[in-house]
Amino acid sequence: MITGFHAHVYFDADTKDLAEQICKSAAQTFGVTMGRMHDRPVGPHPMPSCQLGTTPEQFAQLLPWLALNRQGLIVFAHPETGQHLEDHRDRGIWLGTGLGLNLSIFQ
Repeated sequence: MITGFHAHVYFDADTKDLAEQICKSAAQTFGVTMGRMHDRPVGPHPMPSCQLGTTPEQFAQLLPWLALNRQGLIVFAHPETGQHLEDHRDRGIWLGTGLGLNLSIFQ
């Protein structure tokens, strides 16, 4: 069962401010939870990122909005089912170029 979703907006030093603006706008527009701006890769993520936490209902609105408003940034989204490896490896959605995740943390 899907209990929620995470959308991770990836950035680098040159696009951090843009990513923060996009995440703040998403939080204000959809009421999603904006996490910290991580200036280094965290967990399985290969780049610095900011996480947006959503309910399934919010995600249905957020994903199309991110597709139109990500301004060239890469976004990785996945469901939250409690099966972390499968959620990241098998059930992820990429907006932009897909990147390799560090899935070894789930083993």
